[in-house]
Amino acid sequence: MHTIEFLRHPAPDHPSTHLWAVRVDGVDLRRRVADATRALWHPELADQFEDQEREEEELLLTQHAGLPTTEFAPAHFLTPGDSTPVLGCSCGIWGCWPLLAAVGVTADSVTWTGFRQPHRPRWGTLPLGPFTFARAPYERALASAPTLDRDPLEGEQPGTCP
Repeated sequence: MHTIEFLRHPAPDHPSTHLWAVRVDGVDLRRRVADATRALWHPELADQFEDQEREEEELLLTQHAGLPTTEFAPAHFLTPGDSTPVLGCSCGIWGCWPLLAAVGVTADSVTWTGFRQPHRPRWGTLPLGPFTFARAPYERALASAPTLDRDPLEGEQPGTCP
């Protein structure tokens, strides 16, 4: 079983709005997505940046943002479905560039699998997960999500997941 943390933090351009952040086994989900999509992005980004490595890494980490807490209540993360948004777009319009997952819910567990980017169907299912969480700790993490004063990725060193 994996562990999950849900956090809330202010949206970058709208500090009165809070976003959900998600950590799986202590690693921000956005970092995991960056690692899973690096090779998929590479052909599109080749020779696009002056400082290729640094700017590409920044794009990979910021391609997604958390979902707005005002639109996505805790129950959203407990609703089974094949195309459940678990991250949104960094522009603030969650549907612009969502990360979708199949969410399965049983009496004892919650599973996230089949991650995909609907605007890049040729990418297929991303090499990410599946993540299965014990349901009781998952629900506790949702119910007691702390509110941070900044995005948990701020100040982290770039790089790949441990």
